[in-house]
Amino acid sequence: MTGTERRHLISIDDLGDEELRWLVRRGVEYAAGAHRDARPLRDAVVGTLFRKTSTRTRTAFSAGALRLGAQVIAYGPADLQENTGETVADTAAVLSRMLDALVARTSGDEAELRTLADQSTMSVINAMSAAEHPTQALTDLTTLQQRFGAVDGLRVLYVGEGNNTASALALALSRYPGTRLWLRTPPGYGLAPGYLARAAAQGRRTGSLVEERHDMAGLPEADVVYTTRWQTTGTTKHTEDWRTVFAPFRVGREVLEASGAGVFLHDLPAHRGDEVTGEVLDGPASLAFTQAENKYHSARAVLEWCVAAPDGV
Repeated sequence: MTGTERRHLISIDDLGDEELRWLVRRGVEYAAGAHRDARPLRDAVVGTLFRKTSTRTRTAFSAGALRLGAQVIAYGPADLQENTGETVADTAAVLSRMLDALVARTSGDEAELRTLADQSTMSVINAMSAAEHPTQALTDLTTLQQRFGAVDGLRVLYVGEGNNTASALALALSRYPGTRLWLRTPPGYGLAPGYLARAAAQGRRTGSLVEERHDMAGLPEADVVYTTRWQTTGTTKHTEDWRTVFAPFRVGREVLEASGAGVFLHDLPAHRGDEVTGEVLDGPASLAFTQAENKYHSARAVLEWCVAAPDGV
């Protein structure tokens, strides 16, 4: 595929409001079986570069690209010449002459992804960086819209570490008017201040709320409770007693009952008995595995938007 300037998705902040809503709607449409025969990526070549482990994101983007008509080249963590000293800029200059898109899970911040995206012929999609997991947030919003019919006005209680999933969720949910995101994070493990400030700024614009506390007292009434694995991929804890600090933030039945939430989300993988009890993860309120499937549907929406650049979006 040639002749089309590619779009990149490095951060949720790269998206306008209507682009974000289109991606979420498209994910819901794909999940419902729409566009089954569409091949907007016919003749495209998509590379996948994963330096960290991945089950859902890697499979979702690989299967999604194939379903949309593309061919896929998979790179492992030691496959590219960056490992022998080639610069990221030179790597981008080479790959962008051969690939239509690169889905990349790096081991650091956004800087490497921004360097890879400093060209106009290859889309670069952030499949998780240390600070933000934007495609997870799109999956989460797809799941919420699929379940509730709309995202506007929803109330989400997030319990656990202020990690890259939480950062992306805060940036995305705050774009929707009337939403409420209450973050209950362990002391010393809150959302990065810059992300909290950016989400709060969006909230002032849209009339949404993003609020963080470091305790589990007086839980607010919510529609959804969300948690993530305590040991985030590619990270380490900065205190030796972190398990003691995290223990009060385990999601059990009492958290669902106290908040009145009828839906539970988890980005997986899960460790039953750590961040969530098996009773909740495997219970009737849990949409965790539907959420995992929606990673695939959302990946197709992202690939279509980035590579095929549909009209009117």
